[in-house]
Amino acid sequence: MKVLIVGSGGREHAIAASVAKSSKVDKIYCAPGNAGIAGLAECVPIGAMEFDKLTAFAKEKAIDLTIVGMDDPLVGGLVDVMEAEGLRVFGPRKNAAILEGSKAFSKELMKKYNIPTAAYETFDDAKAATEYLKGAKMPIVLKADGLALGKGVLICNTLEEALDGVKSIMEDKKFGDAGNRMVVEEFMTGREVSVLSFVDGKTIKIMSSAQDHKRANDGDKGPNTGGMGTFSPSPFYTQEVDDFCKKHIYQATVDAMAAEGRSFKGVIFFGLMLTEQGPKVLEYNARFGDPEAQVVLPRMKNDIIDVVEACIDGTLDKIDLQFEDNAAVCVILASDGYPISYEKGFPIRGLEAFDNKEGYYCFHAGTKLDNGNIVTNGGRVLGVTATGVTLKEARSNAYEATKWVDFDNKYMRNDIGNSIN
Repeated sequence: MKVLIVGSGGREHAIAASVAKSSKVDKIYCAPGNAGIAGLAECVPIGAMEFDKLTAFAKEKAIDLTIVGMDDPLVGGLVDVMEAEGLRVFGPRKNAAILEGSKAFSKELMKKYNIPTAAYETFDDAKAATEYLKGAKMPIVLKADGLALGKGVLICNTLEEALDGVKSIMEDKKFGDAGNRMVVEEFMTGREVSVLSFVDGKTIKIMSSAQDHKRANDGDKGPNTGGMGTFSPSPFYTQEVDDFCKKHIYQATVDAMAAEGRSFKGVIFFGLMLTEQGPKVLEYNARFGDPEAQVVLPRMKNDIIDVVEACIDGTLDKIDLQFEDNAAVCVILASDGYPISYEKGFPIRGLEAFDNKEGYYCFHAGTKLDNGNIVTNGGRVLGVTATGVTLKEARSNAYEATKWVDFDNKYMRNDIGNSIN
C-alpha cells in the first residue's frame, strides 16, 4: 500500500511514524514534509495548498490513501478535489471542515443543538463590536473567525485591551482575512483538556485525552503559540467528565453536522474547558492537534491504517480503539523569540541519540536539509516526546531527552506538565 501524507510539521511526523508501523504500508510519501519525516518517507516538493499538483502526484504514483494533516488544505477543500478524481482520502470535506474554518459557524452550531459552550456574540463590523464591548463584563475573549495558526485568540482583562484587540483583529488585520469576522466570547475558568476523536460520519471513537500549553513562557505567560508542549492522558479528564461529554458533546456534534448536511469524516479535536458548571467546548479543530498528536499517537495500540480506512468506509463502529496504559509528555524545542521574531538556519546536533531508543521520539516540526545537514527552519523546531509508566516519569524522561539535542538559540518551557506532580 502507498500512502501520501500532506503537511510539514510535528503532527505530520507523528502521523508518518504511526503509518510506518503498519504492516499494510510499503511506501510513504509526504508533501512537502521536513528533514525528520524524510527518515520515514520520500518527501516531495509540493505545497499543502497546491491541490492540482497533489492530485496529479497521487494519480501518477497510484497512491492508495492520502492523509491530510493540516488545517488549511482541509478548510480549502483538498479532500473534495482529490475525491472528485477517484482518490481515497482521509479528512473532512470542505463543507465539514468549516467546523474549524469558521468559529462563528461552530458557535452557531453549538447554540442550535444545545452543545455546552461559552456565551458569545458574532461581529463583522468593528464599530458594532466596540459598542458591545463597552457594556460587556471583563475579562472577555476575542476570536478571529477564521484560521490563524492557533494564535487568533485574545484574552482581554480590561476594556482598553479589548478595544485594542478589536483594532488588531478587524482593522489592522493582524490575522489577515481570518479577522473579517470576530467572535466575542465570555471568559471561562477551569482546566483545559484536549480530546481527539476519529469520526466516520455517524460513529465517533474518542482517543486518549491530552493537555496543551499554549503560552510561550513558563507559568503560562507570554504570547499565544501553536503549542509549547503537551501531556497525555490528562488526570483531570475523569470518568465523570467522559460520561458527560459522550452524552452532551461528542455524539451531539457528529449528529449536528450530519443534520446540517455536513457529514464529518476524519478527526475532530475537542478543546474543552472543565468549568464549575461542567465541561464546555472552547473550540473545534478538524484534524489532529499539534502537538497533541505527538503524545496521543505513540500511545495508540491500533494500526492507524485500519482506523483511518474505517472512518472513510463508515465502519468505525467495528473498531475497538485502544491505548497503552502509560503516559507521554512532549516538550517543544523552539527558536528563541518564537512566536514573534526568530532566526533560522542553525545546525541541529545530537539527533542520532534518539535512534532505536524505545519510548523516546524526536518529532521534527521546523527543520530542513541544507547541504546534508539538518538545520532549524521554523519557530517550533522539534517535539521531544517520551513515555513512562506515570505522567511524572514521562515528564522526567522527556526533559532528560531534551538534553540530547542542541542548536543555537534553542528555547523551551521548563514547566510542561508541572500540574501533574
